[in-house]
Amino acid sequence: MTPRDAADDNPANDGDSAGRSRWSYLDRPPLNATALRRALVRPGGLWSEVEVVQRTGSTNADLVAAAEAGEAAEGAVLIAEEQSAARGRLDRRWTAPARSGLFFSVFLRPGDVPVARWGWLPLLTGVAVATGLARSAGVDTALKWPNDLLVTVDGQERKAGGILAERAGDGVVMGVGVNVTLRADELPVPQAGSLALADAVSTDRDPLLRAVLRSLEDWYGRWRDAGGDPAAAGLQEAYAAGCATLGRRVRAELPGDRSLVGEAVAVDGDGRLVLATEKGVQEPVGAGDIVHLRPA
Repeated sequence: MTPRDAADDNPANDGDSAGRSRWSYLDRPPLNATALRRALVRPGGLWSEVEVVQRTGSTNADLVAAAEAGEAAEGAVLIAEEQSAARGRLDRRWTAPARSGLFFSVFLRPGDVPVARWGWLPLLTGVAVATGLARSAGVDTALKWPNDLLVTVDGQERKAGGILAERAGDGVVMGVGVNVTLRADELPVPQAGSLALADAVSTDRDPLLRAVLRSLEDWYGRWRDAGGDPAAAGLQEAYAAGCATLGRRVRAELPGDRSLVGEAVAVDGDGRLVLATEKGVQEPVGAGDIVHLRPA
């Protein structure tokens, strides 16, 4: 991988073009790339390469380009301290202050799993991130189908992160963004949240990232060992247990100004959200069909 502006482990090398100095890192210290590699890259493990860059447009865009050029092995991890063109689902844009969160992408190549089951990868990543953060940050992280991470701030559910999946050659790049230390005055919208605002017991990004990536390695291994069968891997049950969408009445806004209203009753074997409508019919909706999913 060769994303621009790659960083070494010395924060003083970041320069002062933006008015920074070595002392500006005390509030939000940089990730320790060497320690992350030592902890995560091991023989027989999933993670093959861990790279940290100071800033880039989008870790997903960089890793997709590397994968399509044949320059990324499965298990490559690209982490950015800051992104200038971060993207969410449906190409929605978002920004966050440097070193205020976990912004990373991983390249997965589940060639032994039928492609029809790859749609579970974003949901798998959500379960892995929520599990890792619960253990390392002590924050109860819920999942909003299909790709949002929720935390509770002042008694209200708020979005603290999201997941983006993109095909890249013979694999998939999974992008994750989690707000860690964002303060209330830094939130992009009032409905957003962060681990700090949710009273996390730790906001040290190094152990948080290690916990999340180890959790992702574990869940990905279970899923592959089960041939991508979400039920056999325990993934379907785990996702349902952590999904805040289930049991609620929602409006699925679809392309062409269409909408579907009903109670979210299940996530089926294909990862689709099943809505029980007022007509007594259960309608499955795929993530690719949704423009917005809102409370009804």
